[in-house]
Amino acid sequence: MLGAAEVGMLGALLEAGCRPDLVVGTSVGAINGAAVAADPTAGAIEKLAELWSDLGSSDVFAGGPAKRLATVVQHGYLHSNAPLRRMLQAHLAATFEELPVRFQCVAASIERASARWFAQGPLVDAVLASCAVPALLPPVKIGGEHYVDGGLVESTPVGRAVALGARTVYVLHVGRIERPLRPGRWPWEAGLVAFEIARRRGFADAMAALPEGVTVHVLPVGDGNDTPLLGLRYRSPSGVRRRIERARQATAEYLERAPTGAPNGPPAPQSPVSPAADASESNGSESNGSRADAGGAGGTTGRASTTATARSAGPGGPGGPGGPGGTR
Repeated sequence: MLGAAEVGMLGALLEAGCRPDLVVGTSVGAINGAAVAADPTAGAIEKLAELWSDLGSSDVFAGGPAKRLATVVQHGYLHSNAPLRRMLQAHLAATFEELPVRFQCVAASIERASARWFAQGPLVDAVLASCAVPALLPPVKIGGEHYVDGGLVESTPVGRAVALGARTVYVLHVGRIERPLRPGRWPWEAGLVAFEIARRRGFADAMAALPEGVTVHVLPVGDGNDTPLLGLRYRSPSGVRRRIERARQATAEYLERAPTGAPNGPPAPQSPVSPAADASESNGSESNGSRADAGGAGGTTGRASTTATARSAGPGGPGGPGGPGGTR
C-alpha cells in the first residue's frame, strides 16, 4: 500500500508539465512506472489512485491467517501471484513495445544472484517479477530462471536512467527517507536495519558516481510520514487517498521552487541532489532531514520500491529520437 505515494508524485509531475522520455522502475515502482509509461496523463493517475484504493478489498492479497499459514506451509510464501497477475493483465499493455514512453524494470535472478533489466517482450511477467517480494509472493520463472523483487539488487535505479541517456531525473520513492535508523531491538528489526544500511549506501555511491550535467530530484512524500521498517499492515487500504494527496501536494510545492537547469550545490532538505556531492553528503543523515536518500520499503520485508522518471539527453541521445529504443 505504500506505493500509493508514488501516484501522488506522478500526478504532481504531470500537472507541472513534466512528461517523461523514460521511466525505470523497481518493485512496486515497476507497477506504477509501467502504468504511467502506457498513459502519461492525468487520466492514468486517477486510474492508479482507484487501483490502490481498491486493493485492500480485492482478491490480490485475500485470505485470513489460517489460509495464509496453510499457503506458507505448502509453498513457502503468503500469497499466490495469480490474482495480481490478473490485475496487471487488466491494466497494463501486453508488451514493452506497445508503450508510448520507453520503460524498463529490474528483477533479481536467484540462480545468478544478479540484476536483470527487462526492456522488451511480455510486460506483465517482467513487472510481476520486479515486485515479487520474497515470502509475500512466489518467485516468477522467466526463461528458465527464477526472479524476485528488484529492490534487492537495484533499490533506486538512478544509475540505470543515466546510463540510458537521462540528464534530469525525478526519483519517486515509497516514503521512508524521513525515518532515522536506530539499532534494532528485535532480531528481525536488526536484519531490516542492516538491509537499509546497504540500500542507502548503494544509493549514495550511485549519486557520487553521477557524471557532470545530470540533475537528480528526490521528490518528497510529505509531512507526517509514518512509514514503518516492517510493514505488517501491507493489505490495509486505510489512508491511501490521504497518502496520495499528501505526496502530490508536497511534490507540487517542491517543483514550484526547485531549479530545473544545471546541477545544484550540496543537497538541502527537499532540494535537488548535486552529482558533485561527496557520498556522505549524498546519503545524508536521516535524523537531520536530508532528502538525498531514496527508495523505501514496501510489503513485509522492507524491499525498496522506486520509480525514476527521466528527461533524456535530447535528439540523437540514448533516450531521444535516433537513440536506441528512444521514444521522443
